[in-house]
Amino acid sequence: MNEFTVMIIDDEETMRELVRTFLEKEGYRVVEASNGIEALAAIDKQVPHLLLVDVMMPYMNGFTFTKEVKRKYDLPLIFLSAKGEEWDKIHGLKLGGDDYIVKPFHPGELLARIESVLRRTNPSPQKKNRYTIGPLTLDTNAHKATVDGQTLSLTLKEFELLSRLAQHPETVFTREQLLQSVWGEDYNGSERTVDTHIKTLRLKLKDHADLIQTVWGIGYKFEVS
Repeated sequence: MNEFTVMIIDDEETMRELVRTFLEKEGYRVVEASNGIEALAAIDKQVPHLLLVDVMMPYMNGFTFTKEVKRKYDLPLIFLSAKGEEWDKIHGLKLGGDDYIVKPFHPGELLARIESVLRRTNPSPQKKNRYTIGPLTLDTNAHKATVDGQTLSLTLKEFELLSRLAQHPETVFTREQLLQSVWGEDYNGSERTVDTHIKTLRLKLKDHADLIQTVWGIGYKFEVS
């Protein structure tokens, strides 16, 4: 369990359950509210680190809720909405939203956006630097990876790519998401770069090459049998 608590505010129970299940698997503590009024009462009792706010809700829509919560708390907030019009996005960000995601969204995208916002708003969190996932062990401080105790000889980008996948097992990342998170948004190369590095990683993983699974038509995920 990591140190962050995320509140999901959405009148659709199915959406809340989907987000809760995904984020809890990633180690977040998740609390729920079905509308803005319920959320305001809950926040007064326990303040979360991040709010995920649906725009279209009964009693109090997401924009009105944001105005109310910002009166008392300086909390990071990501809007989740089926409304993808430019005006809605701009309005939400002007109200104090840190990001705006249009439904339906991919869980990997949501995770990346949450991590990005939390990095900006919590600049010095205590970070775990050693991970063991199945036969793989990662030391992010030393940039070292071992499989069954045997050290892998990896380039920096190979290590970063493997770390990104392995630290979020079962999460499917698109090639574009991996390209941006490992090479950066300003990188001008093609998504084939990701495929090439995945191929090399699998060769170096040898008998454990199947730790990196291809999800056809989408991208890749890390999977431990």
